[in-house]
Amino acid sequence: MPAEPRPGEAAAAAPVSDDEEAAALARVRSRLRRAGATDEEIDQAAEEDVLDLLAVDTLLLPAPRRYTQSDVAERTGLPLELLRRLWRALGFSDVAGDALVYTDLDIEAAHMFLELVRLGVTDLDVAFQLARVIGSSMARIAETEVSSLRSLRDVDDVLAADAFTSVADEALPKLAELLAFVWRRHFQAAARRAMLQRVRGDLSGDTAYLAVGFADMVGFTVLSQHLDEEQLAAVVRRFEELSHDIVTALGGRVVKMIGDEAMFVVERVVDAARIGVELANAYADDELLSDVRVGLALGSVLLREGDYFGPTVNLASRIVNIADPGTVVVADAFHEALVAAAPDEFDSGPLRPRTLKDLGRVQLWWCRRKGEAKPSPAAAPERRSRLLRLAEMLQELDELRGVGERAVAGRPADGTPGSDLAETDGGDPEGT
Repeated sequence: MPAEPRPGEAAAAAPVSDDEEAAALARVRSRLRRAGATDEEIDQAAEEDVLDLLAVDTLLLPAPRRYTQSDVAERTGLPLELLRRLWRALGFSDVAGDALVYTDLDIEAAHMFLELVRLGVTDLDVAFQLARVIGSSMARIAETEVSSLRSLRDVDDVLAADAFTSVADEALPKLAELLAFVWRRHFQAAARRAMLQRVRGDLSGDTAYLAVGFADMVGFTVLSQHLDEEQLAAVVRRFEELSHDIVTALGGRVVKMIGDEAMFVVERVVDAARIGVELANAYADDELLSDVRVGLALGSVLLREGDYFGPTVNLASRIVNIADPGTVVVADAFHEALVAAAPDEFDSGPLRPRTLKDLGRVQLWWCRRKGEAKPSPAAAPERRSRLLRLAEMLQELDELRGVGERAVAGRPADGTPGSDLAETDGGDPEGT
């Protein structure tokens, strides 16, 4: 009976007959020919077992690589140093000066870059800043898309190429159209926010007046030491899913996810408080995750490359690090604005002033919906209990596994026969 695959380990693929392999190769050859690949390129890729790589290169960049950097600079009028700067800004590594790596698509992209600057849509420095944002965002999207394509993880290059080429003609254009649609929607929303903030006087240059929040999952470091990769990925995925859904549904925007922490911004202080409370409650009720703590601050922030900076961001980040699990803690200015905007929706109470790194002494407040129990230090152990029990259980399992392995191998922990048994049979009577 074949062995069961371990957690996180893919099951072995069913064997493929020679006829099936030959039929897959014929399909791939036909598709790649239509896409412009030559028989020599296909034969060489098949011989080197990299047919899937040829399929990706041919279908994703359907243009021959025939230009050097100097060729592109000459054909576009973009100085060589600016071309290198653009290439790096988009997230691509440097290439040798005589390497034929550029295509007609690269020349077209360089022309578009220059045209945006010529039309006055942006100046040169801002254009490079935009290129960096586009490059980093597209890289993340591409990595996510590739990880979701099981066909690219097939151990057989012919079968992987067959699976990829069978859907690429339809899937790739649809993905491009979806990206364009989502960009237009987000561009519209961002432009409207900027215009409304300008009308209200909340926007000046690269700064805006916003509520900033951080949500931090408690005990993630402990969990990451005891969960295997598949289990840890499930925890992170669930954390991101809950955070993103709650923040966006209630009017906020997720700025970034950093493992066990989510940063978000909100225009209205009431919406920010609702998001904070909802996050704390949702994670407390989730069986897969531990509690989160939420920190909220209000004030001016600097907008830069899709991210936010400044003392308000630093304050929210510092607050979340000292909040108790399952609680929402807000800064003084946030509390004052919230009481003025929604006096009947939330309860709050002062915490002792704290001295925060680089920020000095600040007054903080706990925040809950009306009618919900007031957070207190006495409740913290109860809220931590699920995480602690899980961590303790995992640690005990690790210890028992080690005892069992040493017993089977005849290697007691301290070299004394029977020492493992003594360790597990009772303990220090004075310590119980």
